[in-house]
Amino acid sequence: MTEQKPYDDIPGTIVFDADQSRKGYHLNMFCMSLMKADNRAAFKADEAAYLSRFPMTEAQRRVILDRDWNGMLRLGGNIYFTAKLAATDGLSFQQIAAKMTGSTQEEYAKMMLAGGRSIEGNRSKMESNRG
Repeated sequence: MTEQKPYDDIPGTIVFDADQSRKGYHLNMFCMSLMKADNRAAFKADEAAYLSRFPMTEAQRRVILDRDWNGMLRLGGNIYFTAKLAATDGLSFQQIAAKMTGSTQEEYAKMMLAGGRSIEGNRSKMESNRG
């Protein structure tokens, strides 16, 4: 069990730190394997069989198969590594970011061009209580 960190309570944010790195090591190694064309072909041919090559948890396998992008991050995925899975599916980084925020690609692009999400309600509660 890891101790509470000051950034754990920022709404909608999962910080990829050493604990997340350890938790998601095999998930991220799977994603990195998709850099090779032969591995992408094998994965596309039988996703579940390909995933069995990596000693991930069942929950990690499930979020990959379901393309639950936020779930991958919660279970230790690094956004830059999971983007390799998105690219394998023919999705851009902007498309998965939109899915992760519950918006369309057009809504997401408009929000980002307008300066991103508001900081109101998106700050660390622990940090703001220190005063």
